[in-house]
Amino acid sequence: MPKARAAVFYGPGRPLEVQSFRIPEPGPDELVVRISCATICGSDLHTVRGRRVERTPCILGHEAVGHVEAAGRDRGAYWVGRRISWTLTNSCGRCVPCLRWNLPQKCERVFKYGHAPLGDGSGFNGCYASHVVLRRGTTVVSLPDSVEDAVAAPANCALATMVGATESLRTPGDLVVIQGAGLLGIYGCALLRSFGWNRVLVVDRNPGRLRMVASFGGVPIAADAAGDLPAGSADVVVEACGDSSVIPAGVRLLRTGGSYHWVGMVHPESRLELTGEAVIRKCISLRGHHNYAPRHLAEGIRFLERTAGDLPWHQLVSPPMGLDAIDEALRVAGSGEWARVSIRPDSEM
Repeated sequence: MPKARAAVFYGPGRPLEVQSFRIPEPGPDELVVRISCATICGSDLHTVRGRRVERTPCILGHEAVGHVEAAGRDRGAYWVGRRISWTLTNSCGRCVPCLRWNLPQKCERVFKYGHAPLGDGSGFNGCYASHVVLRRGTTVVSLPDSVEDAVAAPANCALATMVGATESLRTPGDLVVIQGAGLLGIYGCALLRSFGWNRVLVVDRNPGRLRMVASFGGVPIAADAAGDLPAGSADVVVEACGDSSVIPAGVRLLRTGGSYHWVGMVHPESRLELTGEAVIRKCISLRGHHNYAPRHLAEGIRFLERTAGDLPWHQLVSPPMGLDAIDEALRVAGSGEWARVSIRPDSEM
């Protein structure tokens, strides 16, 4: 019987344990996918450090690509053998958030890959593994040959999220300030420049991250120099760093009638120092963005395909590490050396 391998998370402060499991047969609406590349998202770093709480034991990881090995009878044979990406959530398509609010990512029965315990369904719910089982309600997207695995893997999280966050910003203006030069910020910079925005300034305290900004069309700004930017100069500010301490600076930079988009602060340690007066007097619009709808993933993959020869996406992702080195991979990811650290489950590196 074929075996799968997975790195199992038992709780903060404990090393992940690589274990072997029997590969399940797919249910009627399921796909069994052999993962060829996974990448480490910042939300998983929050989990292993105890900043976010997940039910354990579980298999973490939700950014990945792979090839379909088996399909349930209701899925059909069309997908078998195809290289795919998939939405990090699945949705019922019938509840109020799905049908009336156009927020399928907030489905009343939402399931999130990399966030469910081993006892939920097949147990193959995360991507730090050789296989994942995709459930009914998960949107699947074929990957073009021009988009390599390591470039495509983060698309179903950071890129699709930023596609959704910038959807209302397609009409270009003069100046956007992005707070954070991690992968979210880099994606936002590239997308906004592609929409025709005149200037995109990207602020970060990490010089290594700032070195990549110009390659994606932005202007790098060191965090200690951001205070010199003129107050009221930005049409839009995008928070993409996860640090709530930057919010007063963002409000200061916004012009009257500007909009502030929050994307990165997805953890409980994000209390704000912000007065209602500061928002009201400047007529600021605040908008939070969490996850995305399936159309945003499909659009993100098309964006990567269009820009594959123009933008150095591959420079954002580390050389692959093996599944047996998952704890070291998490350490490297936490160092900030790379926008994403990649894992090849079949590699012994």
